[in-house]
Amino acid sequence: VQLQASGGGLVQAGGSLSLSCEAPGITFIKYTVGWYRQAPGKQRELVATVSRSGTRNYSDSAKGRFTISRDNAKNTMYLQMSSLKPEDTAVYSCNVKWGSVVYWGQGTLVTVSS
Repeated sequence: VQLQASGGGLVQAGGSLSLSCEAPGITFIKYTVGWYRQAPGKQRELVATVSRSGTRNYSDSAKGRFTISRDNAKNTMYLQMSSLKPEDTAVYSCNVKWGSVVYWGQGTLVTVSS
C-alpha cells in the first residue's frame, strides 16, 4: 500500500497550507489516520490523528492552528495548517494504522519562511 501525500511547499510565516494524503487499496474507514513531521536534525513527531470514530488528537504545537480531517469515501485524509511558523518547517508524512498494521506515505516538505 503506497500512501500518496501532496500539498507541501514554501509559505511565509503566518500563512496557510493544506496537505492531503490518499490511501488507495485499503478499507480506509477501519484505520486511524494521522500526520507526523520530522524537522531537520530532529526525531519524527506526531502532529495529529483522527480515529475511525472521528476522535481527533493534536500535539500541543498543532492545537488551535491545524485541523485534521478525513473523507472515507475518497480514502483521503487532510491537514489544514494555518498561522504557520518557521518552526513548522519539516517533512510531513501521513500514516494509517489498524492494530499492528501501519502504512506510511513518502512525505511532503513544508517550508515556512520568516
